[in-house]
Amino acid sequence: MGRLTVGALRAVLVVVFAGAVLVQASLVWVVVSGSDPEDGSAALAALRVITVVGLVAVQVAVVCVGRLVGMVRRGTVFSDAAFRYVDRLIGAIVAAAVVWFAVTAVNAPGQRDDPGVTVIMAGIGVAVLGVALIVLVLRTLLAQAVAREGEAARMQAELDEVI
Repeated sequence: MGRLTVGALRAVLVVVFAGAVLVQASLVWVVVSGSDPEDGSAALAALRVITVVGLVAVQVAVVCVGRLVGMVRRGTVFSDAAFRYVDRLIGAIVAAAVVWFAVTAVNAPGQRDDPGVTVIMAGIGVAVLGVALIVLVLRTLLAQAVAREGEAARMQAELDEVI
C-alpha cells in the first residue's frame, strides 16, 4: 500500500473515531442528565443507548482496521497476530448488525402505517451481516496465505541446507 493511501485511510479512521466519541459523549450526557428538550419517551432513550453501543462496535472496527493497515505497511500482515484483529473486526461487524436489528425493532411500532421502512431496515441489517461473511471469507484467504508463507519459509530452509 502506498504512503498516500495509508495516510488517507488513517485520516479517515481518525475522523470516524473522533466523530463516534463526540456523538457518544453527547448522547451519554443527554441520557444521564435527563436534560432532553423533547418528550423523553422510553423509545427515544432506548435508541440513544443502542446508538452508544453501536458506536462502540464502530470504534472497535476502526481500531482493528487501523492496526491491520499498520501491519500491511510494515509487511507483517501475513502472521498469526493479524487473526486477532480480523476476528475482532468480524465480531464488531456482527455486533453492529445486532444493534441495527435492535434499532429496527424499536422503530417498528412507529411504522405500522408504512411497514416497508421496517423491511428495508431489516434488509440493511442482513447486508451488514453479509459484510461480516465477506470478511470471514477474507480471513480464510489470510489463513491460506499465512500457511503458504510458512510452507515457503520451510522450503527455503530445506533449499539452503541442500546448497
